[in-house]
Amino acid sequence: MSTGSGADSAPAPATHDSPSTPHSDASGTLDQAAAQNPAGPRNTPAEQRPSGARRTSRSSMFSSLRIRNYRLFFLGQVVSNTGTWMQRIAQDWLVLSLTGSSAAVGITTALQFLPMLLFGLYGGVLVDRLPKRPTLLATQTAMGLTGLALAFLTLSGHVQVWHVYLAAFAVGLATVVDNPARQSFVSEMVGPGQLQNAVSLNSANFQSARLVGPAVAGVLITGVGTGWAFLFNGLSFVAPIVGLLLMRARELHIVERAPRGKGQLREGLNYVAGRPELIWPIVLVGFIGTFGFNFPVWLSAYADDVFHAGAGAYSLFNTLMAIGSLAGALLAARRGTARLRVLIAAAIGFGALEVVAATAPSLWLFALLMVPIGIFGLTVNVTANTSVQMATDPAMRGRVMALFMMVFMGGSPLGAPLVGWVTDAYGPRVGFALGGLVSVAAATTIGLILARIGGLRLALGWHHGHPRVRFVPKERTEQREEQLATAA
Repeated sequence: MSTGSGADSAPAPATHDSPSTPHSDASGTLDQAAAQNPAGPRNTPAEQRPSGARRTSRSSMFSSLRIRNYRLFFLGQVVSNTGTWMQRIAQDWLVLSLTGSSAAVGITTALQFLPMLLFGLYGGVLVDRLPKRPTLLATQTAMGLTGLALAFLTLSGHVQVWHVYLAAFAVGLATVVDNPARQSFVSEMVGPGQLQNAVSLNSANFQSARLVGPAVAGVLITGVGTGWAFLFNGLSFVAPIVGLLLMRARELHIVERAPRGKGQLREGLNYVAGRPELIWPIVLVGFIGTFGFNFPVWLSAYADDVFHAGAGAYSLFNTLMAIGSLAGALLAARRGTARLRVLIAAAIGFGALEVVAATAPSLWLFALLMVPIGIFGLTVNVTANTSVQMATDPAMRGRVMALFMMVFMGGSPLGAPLVGWVTDAYGPRVGFALGGLVSVAAATTIGLILARIGGLRLALGWHHGHPRVRFVPKERTEQREEQLATAA
C-alpha cells in the first residue's frame, strides 16, 4: 500500500485518552524548542501538542490492532507492502540490467518522486477537502493497474527502460494524493489517543514487508525473471482495496473537511512556517531524504560493482536493513513518545554509520552494518512523522503531511541523479560517504538551532565519575555560575 521511500509510518500501540503533561526534564532534551515558540498557539489541545505531550503505554505495543477498521487497514498493508518491496527491488535491478548505469537507477527513483516535489502541496489541499476512504480506493486502484501494466510488458519481452521510467512517474502521480491521504486517514481510524501507536505500527508493517519482499524478489529475479515480481505487486493491491471496502464508516473519527476556498495552500505554508516544532523536523528530513536515503543507487552499485555478488547480495542488503528498520519501528512503538532530541541524535547516528559503511572492506561487514543503519534511519522517520502529526491541528493535517512527504520524498529527484552521478564518476564508496556526511551536518546544525530557539545551551560536566555532555536551560546555567561566583 506504500510506495514511498520508507517514509511511511507504522501504527503504534494505542494509548489512553487522558493527556499527560509535557516532558519536564529540560536537561536532556531539545523539546524545549517547541515549547518556547513565540509564534505558536497557546493552550494547545493535548492531541495537537508537540512531541512528548502524549505518552503511550509501554505494555500495549499492538493495542491499535484492537480497532476493527485499523486492523483491516493494517492487514491490507501487509500484503500490499510486500508487493511494493518486491517491485522496488525488481525495478532497480531491471533498470541496472537494461542500462548498466547507477545514474539510470537514480533517474528512475527521481521520476517516482518528482510528482511529489512538483504537486505535493496541491495533493495536501485536495486531501483536506476530500473524504479519505474513497480517495484511497481510487489511488490504490491506479497503482495496482500500473504494476500490472509493467508486468505485462516485462513478461512479454517488450519492456524498455522508458517503460520503467513512465511507470515510476505514474506511481509518483498517484502517490501525490495517496500518501497524505493515508497519513491523515490513520487518525480517523484510531482517534488522537491512538495516533502515536498507529504511526509506529505502520512503519513496523512497512519494514516487516521489507523483510519478505526483497527475499522473495531475489528468488523470483534469479529464478524466473523480474516480471513476476511486478505481477505480484499489481495483484497485491486487491488486499487494501478489499479492506477499505469492508470498513465501518460509522466507527471512523470524522474530521471536518476544509471547504473549497482561495489561499489554502498559502495558509498551510504559513501555518508550518510559524512553528519551529514543525518546520525544523521537516527541514531535517528533507536533507536526509535527499542525500541520505538513496539506497537503491548505493546498494545496487555495491552489490554489482564493489563486491561483484549480483542480485542475491542486493536482496541481502535490503533484507538486513529491513531487520534493523523493523527493530527501530517496534522500539518507537514501545517508547511511546516522539522527542526532538531523539530525532537529532538518531539523524547524527544514521549519517555517521553511513560513513563507516562506505569504508567497509568486506561484503559481510558491509551487510551487517545495514542493520544499525536501518534502526537509526527508521527512528528518524517515525520520530519526525509522529512529532509533526501530533503538533498539527487535525484540519491542517493533510496539508502539513503533504509538505512533510513532499520534502522527504520530493528531494529524491534532486538527490538521486546527483548521487548516481557521483557514484558513477567517483565510485560507490564516495557516493555513500557523501550522503552520510550531509546527514550529519544537517542534523548537527538543526540541533543547535533548536537548542538556541528553546533557550538551551551546551553544558559539560561529570556524572558518577564519567564526563557528560547535555543541553540545559540558559537560566539554570547562569544561576549556577552566579552561585559559584558568590561562593568564591
